[in-house]
Amino acid sequence: MPSAYIIANVDVTDPEQYEEYKKLSTIAMKAHGAEVCIRGGKVDVLEGDWEPSRIVLLKFPSPEAARAFNDSVEYGAARKARQGIAVMRMVLVEGV
Repeated sequence: MPSAYIIANVDVTDPEQYEEYKKLSTIAMKAHGAEVCIRGGKVDVLEGDWEPSRIVLLKFPSPEAARAFNDSVEYGAARKARQGIAVMRMVLVEGV
């Protein structure tokens, strides 16, 4: 079974309020076995015109586990806390 990755680019508009989202999303990540590979950090664009502001990369043991995280009650609470304070772009990618 392939691993799965959730890759997110987040444009945070209210950094202070975003801290609550981070707390709640951490609870969801722990509850669903996410391995945090990247959570913020400096970004250097090497090619193209993509200028992400905040990158998050989570690894899951399977696509089903990643979807269960995304659809969970725990992450739903985090998503609700994020409303109006950040723009989220998120994809699920199957990997090795």
